[in-house]
Amino acid sequence: MLDAILTDGQRGLRDESRKFAREEVPRQLLLDMDADRVHYPREYIQNLAAHHLLGLRFSEEWGGRDLDWAHEILALEQIGVLGSSLACLYSLPTIVGEAIHVFGTRDQKERYLKPVLAGKMTVAEALTEPRGGSDFFGATTTAKRKGDFYVLNGQKRFIVGAEGADLFMVYARTDAEAPGQKAISAFLVERSENLEVQHVYGLMGTRGGGTGRVYFRDVRVPAENLIGRENGALEIFNQMMIPERMTSAAGALGLARAALEIAARYADRRKAFGQKIREFEGVNFKIAESLTRLDAARALVYQTAHIIDTIGNSGYVRRMVSESKKYATETAWEVVNAAMQVMGGIGYTNVYPVERLLRDARLMMIWTGTNEIMNLIIQHEYYRELLATPSFVRDVEADALNAEADGEKVYE
Repeated sequence: MLDAILTDGQRGLRDESRKFAREEVPRQLLLDMDADRVHYPREYIQNLAAHHLLGLRFSEEWGGRDLDWAHEILALEQIGVLGSSLACLYSLPTIVGEAIHVFGTRDQKERYLKPVLAGKMTVAEALTEPRGGSDFFGATTTAKRKGDFYVLNGQKRFIVGAEGADLFMVYARTDAEAPGQKAISAFLVERSENLEVQHVYGLMGTRGGGTGRVYFRDVRVPAENLIGRENGALEIFNQMMIPERMTSAAGALGLARAALEIAARYADRRKAFGQKIREFEGVNFKIAESLTRLDAARALVYQTAHIIDTIGNSGYVRRMVSESKKYATETAWEVVNAAMQVMGGIGYTNVYPVERLLRDARLMMIWTGTNEIMNLIIQHEYYRELLATPSFVRDVEADALNAEADGEKVYE
């Protein structure tokens, strides 16, 4: 469908990623992850690295391909058909890698980014805490400077990839007195005996991705593992919102497409009242509406990727990224629900994977910033753009018969 507007390189990467999802991920792995028989599929990450599919946007010097967001989104959509766990694990090197690639030192890139993209080191991002998820700057995990080290104490939870991670990107409070936005720092923390991971969650979906709670008990972190400057994590966090939310959006596209294709094929085979059920308006309208939503979501996500590649980071980019994450994940939820409705009772069973995709899709509207937080960002950035503009191309407000009537436009 997109062939006409893709470059040769983009088509090649799409087909390469599609082939990986089709041929390199065994059906049994998906079943074992969903049954909690596999808690962390390290071999999957290593296989992605062997196919040179990790960290596509990063420099070739560190093991990437020096591509852009428009390419990475293509690959992510193809991986998304595998479900949210494998899509998220695929995304973690590009999420954590963003902080290292943009803000890290050359030494940090050599010690961490390079082995991560080579599949020799696995990563997780430790952000959410028991006392707050959306309230990022209310973090209570602390890092106190002691000579050449920081001593880290606290805990994080709902950390995807925690169980198998060799390296954690951790946000911690480094100034007890300053307000949150000026008190948080980011660190690269290697797994150690004082860093404990507990696999404590029975998840509704998105299983097998190593989600766990992480405890830091006097963990000594070398000062050279500070990312950027001390108390400067706000800048890092604002940059990290791009890969966190764009990867969620792109993965959701693939998940939704998989569910829609299953339901559409079913509707073309299943017969009732002497005809294929796709010939009933109640069914074919659901297919049409789902396809339209999915195409609209894809257009938004791909356009946002192009905008990021063109202008980098800004308030406008944050708005578009938030719109993409919100709309793509909500579209995935609606499309998978419609797919189950088209299929009826059989869709609610494990004869088809639609019920698993439904469980996976639900989390996408919560993680990497809830969709309510996306709404806050969207309206905030829009108002900032709107009110900073002194005039429009045309003052449409004046195009009313009584636009200038005395005493009508009262605002207080």
